[in-house]
Amino acid sequence: MEIKSVTKYARFSPKKGRDVVREIVGLPVSDAIDTLTYTPKKAAFLINKTLKTAVADAENNFDMDAEDLIVKEATVTAGPMFKRFKPRARGSASAIRKRTSHIMITVTKGEVDEDSKARAKNKAKKKKATPASATTNTAPEQTPVEFTSDAKEAKAPKKEAAKKTTKKATPKAEAKAAPTKVDEKLGLLYTSAPAEVDDLKKISGVGPVLEEKLNESGLYTFKQVTEWSAANIEAFDDILSFKGRIERDNWIEQAKTLHKEKYGN
Repeated sequence: MEIKSVTKYARFSPKKGRDVVREIVGLPVSDAIDTLTYTPKKAAFLINKTLKTAVADAENNFDMDAEDLIVKEATVTAGPMFKRFKPRARGSASAIRKRTSHIMITVTKGEVDEDSKARAKNKAKKKKATPASATTNTAPEQTPVEFTSDAKEAKAPKKEAAKKTTKKATPKAEAKAAPTKVDEKLGLLYTSAPAEVDDLKKISGVGPVLEEKLNESGLYTFKQVTEWSAANIEAFDDILSFKGRIERDNWIEQAKTLHKEKYGN
């Protein structure tokens, strides 16, 4: 199945747009998005938006995995041209042609060609060689403070800690709190939906399909996302079948902002 996305009347010349799309044809979708993200051209920004639209359409409307998609075709055709004039010497005028373009990108399931694989391997080697990538992926280890006893009770004698815990654990509190678990790879998860569930679709890049996958894994709140470590990010990348999306869209910072707007802390 082929999924097409079209953007019309983009304000750049077709020649400049063709120089960009020529680099992404035949690449996997994740590599194509990375290439466009770090290409310092206006055409690359608009082509990247068109490609993301096609990927979102394939995921949400056709239940296709983004990891299996490749860019089959990417074309830039000429649109209407705006004619302007600039005054010149001796009462003359020179023409200014403001060109527009139509972008069409087609994604489909398929195998990557050898040239595209070689380019992807070279990019992966460069990323591993740079120390900046190692520093950005590191994050402090997760400590699930909310779902364990207080630090003061841990330092106190065993008998006193047992008394305090029995006093606090009332039937009402147990009924309100949803059961949780701590997974080595995925971090803090809910075994069932809690009383307050956050709308994860407010995070850019998360649609209904991805939100359902996150809920099936036990992720329901923004606060769980804010406490992710590097290992948790890597594990969820495998679940969502889209390598690098979490870091590229900066989910953790978005979750912190959304949590603060909703709860004020």
